[in-house]
Amino acid sequence: MSERKSALLEVIALGVEDAVAAQDGGADRLELVTDMAADGLTPPVETFAGIRASVDISLRVMLRLSDGFASGGERGVEALVRAAGELRAAGADEFVLGFLDQRGGPDLDAVEQIVAELDGCRWTFHRAIDRAGDRDALRKRLAGLPGLDGYLTAGSATGVDDGLSVLVAEAARCGEPGYEQRIMVGGGLRLDHVPQLLAAGVDAFHIGGAARPLGWTGPVSAVAVREWRAAVDARAALHA
Repeated sequence: MSERKSALLEVIALGVEDAVAAQDGGADRLELVTDMAADGLTPPVETFAGIRASVDISLRVMLRLSDGFASGGERGVEALVRAAGELRAAGADEFVLGFLDQRGGPDLDAVEQIVAELDGCRWTFHRAIDRAGDRDALRKRLAGLPGLDGYLTAGSATGVDDGLSVLVAEAARCGEPGYEQRIMVGGGLRLDHVPQLLAAGVDAFHIGGAARPLGWTGPVSAVAVREWRAAVDARAALHA
């Protein structure tokens, strides 16, 4: 699926209603999850299939079976690989994943097994990076993995307010070893953060609750997404 050449806007979708509203509002891409009480887990294959049939923008499907950022050991990895294979068979071709070991480094064994199952599909390393013991080391250890094209990050485990300086510093290193991937900012992101991030070179934004005026118990609002689309595009034009 094609994406805009302007700033990327990704919206979390839990089902078909969310997906259609996000697309109508101007989202470029969806992150598909279930169970936001656990910060987003792998959705059923049927949910993916229903959304894929309803929209034509890019979909990235979460690969995460339990709360936290541990892979769950051998059995957990086997389950994740199986889920990835089932989603691939249903037509999924973009994903979101990320696991840490007990020391706060990337769980390379788990990630490599899952990535092998993805067979070259593009994927985002999600906010596990914000809980890593050493963000720079994590980036450099993951740098050569096939398909990795972005990091979803707030710059801090506590959100963008506390992570802005980290995000700006990492954007300044774009193109260095370990920093070739796109930074997509999400996690407590507000519209007033966007100008500083764009000025720093960040051009991808991820929203969840901000697209839901009624909170997580309500659906995505096309009006709310449209407000973000217009604001991000207007600010991006100033930095073009």
